[in-house]
Amino acid sequence: MEFINSLPTWLLTTYFFIFGLAVGSFCNVCIYRLPREESIVFPSSYCVACQNPIAWRDNVPLLGYLTLLGKCRNCSSRISIIYPIVELITGILLAGVYLKFGLSWETMIFSIVVPTLVVITIIDWKHQIIPDVITLPGILFGFAAGSYMNGLLPSLIGFIIGGGLFYLIAVFSGGKGMGGGDIKYMAAVGALLAWKNTLLIIFSGSLLGTIYGLPLILLGKKGRKSKVPFGPFLAGATLIAIFSGDQIIWLYLNSMT
Repeated sequence: MEFINSLPTWLLTTYFFIFGLAVGSFCNVCIYRLPREESIVFPSSYCVACQNPIAWRDNVPLLGYLTLLGKCRNCSSRISIIYPIVELITGILLAGVYLKFGLSWETMIFSIVVPTLVVITIIDWKHQIIPDVITLPGILFGFAAGSYMNGLLPSLIGFIIGGGLFYLIAVFSGGKGMGGGDIKYMAAVGALLAWKNTLLIIFSGSLLGTIYGLPLILLGKKGRKSKVPFGPFLAGATLIAIFSGDQIIWLYLNSMT
């Protein structure tokens, strides 16, 4: 451990970035297969157009896409630009996790959480669902990791506020104001990040959703009753809480005194 701690920051940051690229490649598998209820383990990666397996050299994150010029080697079908974008974003985020938390248990925890947020964002945006296979284990993980980072009681309060508030919104709106996936997501995030950050995520997610939706309504591209997935905005707000939540809460509390 002392040897690892002695390594230069740039080298460890590069490692986490490259590791993030590889994790991002797996995220792409999850994004495609989870909504279709397919195994994320078997079969190995394949072209969604021709179904042929993808050779290992073509499956190297970012480089595979660039060397193939964004086309399948077998059928020349266009490969979605989303694939390298997911890999790049995940790499950047995991490098950011290391720079924020260093070599710590928090880094290990958020190296699992942050790629999951990327998966949730793309799946909910494309399919308007947050799969139970993510959120239900996420609640258990949230309690375990949240109790370690914040204590059991703050984790429990966060779970109740996150899941409970969104559940009440769903009940009073007749199921139109909030989906079940959003409820379970906020229950998991609340357990993980405790109640203060949960309130920050609710506020920030609503703000991000308003910033996105209000201009579209004013321009007539969306109606007031148009369905817009809330998961991407909650995931973005969760990233804000992970990287800057303590500072934002401190600034808010100090502005009130």
